[in-house]
Amino acid sequence: MRRNRRSYNRRESQEDKHRINSKIRSEEVRVVGDNVEVGVYPIKQALSMADEQGLDLVEISPNANPPVCKIMDYKKFLYEQKKREKALKSKATKVVVKEIRFGPQTDDHDYEFKKKHAIKFLKDGAKLKAFVFFKGRSIVFKEQGQILLLRLAQDLEEFGKVEQMPKLEGKRMIMFIAPKKNK
Repeated sequence: MRRNRRSYNRRESQEDKHRINSKIRSEEVRVVGDNVEVGVYPIKQALSMADEQGLDLVEISPNANPPVCKIMDYKKFLYEQKKREKALKSKATKVVVKEIRFGPQTDDHDYEFKKKHAIKFLKDGAKLKAFVFFKGRSIVFKEQGQILLLRLAQDLEEFGKVEQMPKLEGKRMIMFIAPKKNK
C-alpha cells in the first residue's frame, strides 16, 4: 500500500517568514542596519547597497509604510533566532504530576506510608494527584473517600496547597495538590 506524501522542505517554510532580496514587492523601502545611512530608498538602490556589502536585504516590518528592511546576513539571523528559541525552551519548567491511589477503606498504616511518599513528591516540586478508586459496590463509601482525601490535604498543608478539592469523576474521587514555593 502506497502513501501519498507531499514534499515538504523545512528551509522554505523558514524563509517564508521574511521576504528577502528580490522577493520584496514594494517600490520603496526604509533601510536600516549596520554601516547604512537610515532612510527611504527605491528597492533597486537598497538591493545594490546590500549587494555591495555582501549581505541580504530582509523585510522586517512589511505592514509599515514604506516597509522596513534591514541589511544583514539572513542565514546568521535564522541561526541566532533558532538558538534563542532553544535556550528559552530549555529554561521552561516541565510540570511533573505524581499519582497516589487510595481505596475507600485504606488502613492507617497504608495511609501513613502513602502520605510519606506524597511529602517526598511535593518536596521534589512535583504536583500530586491523589485519588480514591471505588471498585464495584464500594461506591457507597463516597463520604469515606472524601474524608480520606481531606485528611490528606490537611496533613500536607505545610508542604503544598490544594489546587482542586476532592471531586467525583466516574469511579474515582480526585484531588490535586500543588507544591508550595520554597523561598
